[in-house]
Amino acid sequence: MSQEPKILVFSTNNISDPGIDLAGSAHMPYSTAVRVIALPCSSGIKPAWVVHALKSGFDGVFIAACGGDCALVPNCNQLTGNLVAQAQAGMKAAGQNPKRLKMAAICSVCAEQFVSHMHNFQKELLKLETV
Repeated sequence: MSQEPKILVFSTNNISDPGIDLAGSAHMPYSTAVRVIALPCSSGIKPAWVVHALKSGFDGVFIAACGGDCALVPNCNQLTGNLVAQAQAGMKAAGQNPKRLKMAAICSVCAEQFVSHMHNFQKELLKLETV
């Protein structure tokens, strides 16, 4: 890993993305090595996308999940949890450490929580490199 770990964030259009945008508009500092892709619902993420992101140079993947607020899928939490388990199995099969994938519910006003997650995840990823 050259400098700061690169993190790909999958966020949700209506739930987590506004919180992430709020962090930016409030000028809360977090790494420029964080990239965000917004999707309609966290349960729509494909496990293969996580594996592909890591193979493509990202050091970690963070899913900013809908949590209990998803208006699209009633069992979003369960579906997203299942896809995380599938992605971690795919990561193991590809020789990647499953700790490179994190998930947390981020709401539309959770800017500070998002920034904290990014700082902590980058620290964890740096520790993975030294082990």
